[in-house]
Amino acid sequence: MGIEDRVLVEYLRRSYHVGDGLWFVKVEEERGFGEALELDRRVWEVLAKIQARKARELMECRGNEAEALAQCFGPKLTADGHAFRMETTPEAVRITLPECPWLALLRKAGRAHLASREGETVCFTEGRTWCAEFGGEWEFDMPERACSGGQRCVMHFAALPPLPALRAN
Repeated sequence: MGIEDRVLVEYLRRSYHVGDGLWFVKVEEERGFGEALELDRRVWEVLAKIQARKARELMECRGNEAEALAQCFGPKLTADGHAFRMETTPEAVRITLPECPWLALLRKAGRAHLASREGETVCFTEGRTWCAEFGGEWEFDMPERACSGGQRCVMHFAALPPLPALRAN
């Protein structure tokens, strides 16, 4: 094709980011911020499900354990343009993102004042959807978010404690 892979990847990533922002702004113009944000949540819920399932396929991953979740979520973050550090234990996956390309785009567009609401909606929707795709035995939290004034983003997937056994009377 004559284009280096990294140039092509960056072109597609930028198109993906711009397309997401453009449709959001157009819905916002027609229906208001609240409805645009709700539609965004619904779109990201489906997209995260598709991404998780495709990541499992590409990584040939069948399990639901922390290592499997980390193995599949890492390429998603890389594809989105995130630099990150990932720590995995049998009970948790902790991801630290020093910067957020989505927040950078909102700042560049003069929409940083909306970042906290958008980040809370989109990031939590994605995280919870990935939890469901990995057996539903995970919970997701973000104890730090750059879009809410934090120095970085921290994503935390934690295994849910097992349910106590029921005793027959």
